[in-house]
Amino acid sequence: MSSPSSLPPTDPRSASKASSRASSTYRDAGGHAPLTPSRLWQSHGPGSSPEDHTSTRSQDFSESSSDEPGYSPRTHPVSFEADGIYPLLPHRALSVEDLADTQVEGALEEPPVEEVDENTRLLESYNRGPGCGTDPCTHGTFSPRPASPSSLASVDPKYKFGERHNISTAQSYERGSSSVSRGYPYNGLLSVDGLLGRGNNTKKLSTTQLLARRAGVKSTRMMYLSYYIPITNWASQYKWSYLKGDLIAALTMASFYIPMALSYASNLGHIPPINGLYSFVFNPLIYAFLGTCPQMVVGPEAAGSLLVGSVVRTSVDIGHSGDEDAEMHARIAGVVTGMAGAVIFIAGLTRLGFLDSVLSRPFLRGFISAIGFVILVDQLIPEMGLSEEAKRTGGVSHGSSVDKIVFLVEHIGSAHGLTSAVSFASFAIIMVCRTLKRRLQPRFPSVAYIPDRFIVVALSAVFAWAFRWDEKGLEILGDVKSSTGSPFPFHWPFVPSYMKHVREAMSTSFLIALLGFFESSVAAKALGGGEGRTGEGLQGMTLSANRELIALGVANLVGGCFMALPAFGGYGRSKVNASTGGRTPMSSIFLSLITIICVLFLLPYFYFLPKGVLSAMVSVVAYSLIEECPHDIKFFIKIRGASELALMFLIFGATIFYSLPLGVALGMGLSILSLIRHATKPRIQILGKVPGTSVFENAEDNPRSLEFIEGCLIIKIPEPLTFANTGDLKNRLSRLEATGSTNAHPALPRIRPVEHNKNIIFDVHGVTALDGSGTQVLMEIVEGYIDRGVRVFFCRVPARGTPIYTLFEQSGIVETCGGPDHFVGSVEEALKMTELDNADNWYTDHPNEQEA
Repeated sequence: MSSPSSLPPTDPRSASKASSRASSTYRDAGGHAPLTPSRLWQSHGPGSSPEDHTSTRSQDFSESSSDEPGYSPRTHPVSFEADGIYPLLPHRALSVEDLADTQVEGALEEPPVEEVDENTRLLESYNRGPGCGTDPCTHGTFSPRPASPSSLASVDPKYKFGERHNISTAQSYERGSSSVSRGYPYNGLLSVDGLLGRGNNTKKLSTTQLLARRAGVKSTRMMYLSYYIPITNWASQYKWSYLKGDLIAALTMASFYIPMALSYASNLGHIPPINGLYSFVFNPLIYAFLGTCPQMVVGPEAAGSLLVGSVVRTSVDIGHSGDEDAEMHARIAGVVTGMAGAVIFIAGLTRLGFLDSVLSRPFLRGFISAIGFVILVDQLIPEMGLSEEAKRTGGVSHGSSVDKIVFLVEHIGSAHGLTSAVSFASFAIIMVCRTLKRRLQPRFPSVAYIPDRFIVVALSAVFAWAFRWDEKGLEILGDVKSSTGSPFPFHWPFVPSYMKHVREAMSTSFLIALLGFFESSVAAKALGGGEGRTGEGLQGMTLSANRELIALGVANLVGGCFMALPAFGGYGRSKVNASTGGRTPMSSIFLSLITIICVLFLLPYFYFLPKGVLSAMVSVVAYSLIEECPHDIKFFIKIRGASELALMFLIFGATIFYSLPLGVALGMGLSILSLIRHATKPRIQILGKVPGTSVFENAEDNPRSLEFIEGCLIIKIPEPLTFANTGDLKNRLSRLEATGSTNAHPALPRIRPVEHNKNIIFDVHGVTALDGSGTQVLMEIVEGYIDRGVRVFFCRVPARGTPIYTLFEQSGIVETCGGPDHFVGSVEEALKMTELDNADNWYTDHPNEQEA
């Protein structure tokens, strides 16, 4: 076999002309050539499915031989089952005479006259002459069993799945009707399934409405309502058997997290403690109405509370509020929460549910670990009774973690003994109980119901009251009440007088929204839709990232109006809910009701609660944020992820040694740059053939075990081509031509001979999307090759009529390459095309071959 490089040059545009001549000649002879031949003569019993066609086609490939008459590399290529490639080949349409002479076992027989009905018209018209009849013809898709609505695109190339269609609806069909509507080409397919009506009046139905009608949905409005407002779905499924578990779960969570909310507000957010409770009043209630994860419970988190506190401290530092102005601090927190809710709500409306994937795992781990470390250091000051000393020492309260560590070392001798003993004893008891519950819960699930943290909080308050620890220097929580006197004060956060705080909180609110949504999505994916392992839970509660954004956004917008802390779904809290019996969103509603009762009636009982105990509870949460960091570090060391480790330590160091805002800005900036770099880098590959097979693999992975085709450069594009990744595509291709590798340095001279690039084959199976910029760059590349006398072939291109192939045609790529004949079904077929001296001669010798 001669090499392609030794063949005389040919005009790559001649093949399409030859194909057009052959096709027109056949049509002039009177043959009927539908775009999709029905192959009724091959019917054996029931109608075949697309899978049957695939298997039949592969068998034809394997059984064909090059010695058969009419064999050509275009119509009888080898089988590609090895790599899952089944190229679409052109079919020769059979005339009526062919059908008459064909005897097939099990072929369809025309029924007698008395049995003829509307469904047999198509078979009757087949035998009356060369034409199809005067009525709209659908014989190319008709089969003995009703066709599936999914085959509409094969009937009419104008049909696009997902578009709106004019459907006759004057009279509705019953499901299973065999009548075939006339005047609309799809009715013969859809009316048999009861999807369409018939008549002269028409209205436009979307694909969703068509499928809803097929599924028997009586009201699409109620279908949409139950989807976008999930309470209308799960409330109708609620059972009395769920009530006990939901109530017990709510009481358990209240005993754990109501004291935690007080701690987050006073110690991290630097706002009145009651504002932390507001996060459990409104947010779980709203999420129960709009959320898509039944067992997830939203509430304040340590990271978000700390970021709120950083905004409050910044406002104090620049003089926008006083250090002791609790009411202004609460309003600043409301502004931050409201802005975070607005960001998430707008993201949900614009369908940005993919944002949880924007932040890389190293960034999140480094940043969350840094937050845990910052919280631990911050809480050591009140745990040791050094809060007043820190206020007298300038710059410590609002300084970095390193400044606070230095302060603690210098003033360790001034620590208050009773405060330190109570705080560290509480921390130790909670940590021991936490460890024991983790170990015992697999064997004794009921230990999850033990409210260890509530017991510690309640006993410490009782001891402080009984032994008058407040008179001995132990700092207690004191009066827990609203700064305005109303139990639930309302303040709209977006008023003009608060614009100075809005500007300060803009970047922090965006980060709170992003981190909160990320943690919520992790929790929702872990918990699922609440169906349960055996299907005993709620049904039809499908998770949706965009609807989660809407639910969390509305919850935080309402929470911001009541100056609450930002609240999102937490995996730990939701896991407690699920493990203690919570199955439905009713547990969140119960939690809101219990918190309302606490705000209205139980606040006086929090008076003697030691602040050191609240700090100890926060320190336990901070420890949980750090404890996963060593595991991630070991993993990245194991896989030699130097860049991931560098990013983690860079963010951690910036947050610890300088400030939290710097760590935020640095981490987000590096993550976005990494994302852009990843998205804009072309990933083209040079392919080589595995010896003895029809499989082609990336030549750079194992070049010594692959065969290279002389005179041909096979390039695989395994990704969509858009404006983002086509900017450097020309340079990458030039480097690939010159050196045979995309990893080679551009300074290297040409290594690959020019003769090896006489034929360029693009495998575009991975190009699932193509925009205008990518099309323009690809057109310029093809024109450059053609001008240099290089023949260009495309293989595994999407079928005609698809958006990608349409762009190829409209941009002129198809014509520039040499016509549709340069667009083949496989790499093997493209290689055979390169071996032809002249594509025009081949089509002349085989006039019966046509493009599919």
